[in-house]
Amino acid sequence: MRKEQNILVLGGKGKTGRRVANRLVEKGQTVRIGSRSENPSFDWDDHSTWKGALEGMESVYITFQPDLAVPGAKEAIEGFTNLAVKSGVRKVVLLSGKGEQEAEECERIVMISGLEWTIVRASWFNQNFSESFFLDPILAGHVALPKNEARVPYVDANDIADVVVASLLDDKHNNEIYELTGPRTLTFSDVVREISAATGREIQFTPISMEEYNVMMKEFNLPDGYLWLINYLFEEVLVESNSIVTHDIEKVLGRKPIDFTAYANEVAKSRVWDGVMKERI
Repeated sequence: MRKEQNILVLGGKGKTGRRVANRLVEKGQTVRIGSRSENPSFDWDDHSTWKGALEGMESVYITFQPDLAVPGAKEAIEGFTNLAVKSGVRKVVLLSGKGEQEAEECERIVMISGLEWTIVRASWFNQNFSESFFLDPILAGHVALPKNEARVPYVDANDIADVVVASLLDDKHNNEIYELTGPRTLTFSDVVREISAATGREIQFTPISMEEYNVMMKEFNLPDGYLWLINYLFEEVLVESNSIVTHDIEKVLGRKPIDFTAYANEVAKSRVWDGVMKERI
């Protein structure tokens, strides 16, 4: 276990970043949040902010927005890791996407950078349904999505954060690639049934084609880049070869991963899925 160190947490207000930052502070580490709203600020799109954010940091948790698969991610990761080396950073932990070939190219950049590293490849998050893009359909009571045949081993953001913190603080995780999943696979209709049972709300699920989903997304006037990413994730990530359940969470943490049912029951207690709905009615 490493002594107290200065750690930069990029995306420190996001789903995994804020959990990682909170855990590190609890363990007595000095944490700098990498965010546009912080001082010093950090913005992936503004390279001039990178040096100030890295100054004095010994380790970095790297999360790239919106995803390592998007065009330009590879160049950004290469530029950032090169600057991290020059800035005296010793260790980086990179959050990557399980089953994303483009993300693996970014991983290789980190692995040959000269830095100590750990790669954390995560499956889709449980929290996508409570803190991200699938929340609104849940609140509306009607979820319509393509690829319902795909079985996804959803992983909990709290498990990801625990693995990241362990990797940052213990050198035994250096030069390791961890693939994180939950303990079982679910389809989208399975997920909706789980959330419906946890909340006591009737939530409908309608399977639709990818073409129908694209039309629906365009009606919301979403940016072209977002539409590209959604299509990429559905077409390239939601495939049978990526539905394998792994045991790396048990390997790192010595416990089983959080099951989706436990996640759903916990979120239901917070009333995120019904409290916000009442405000919108």
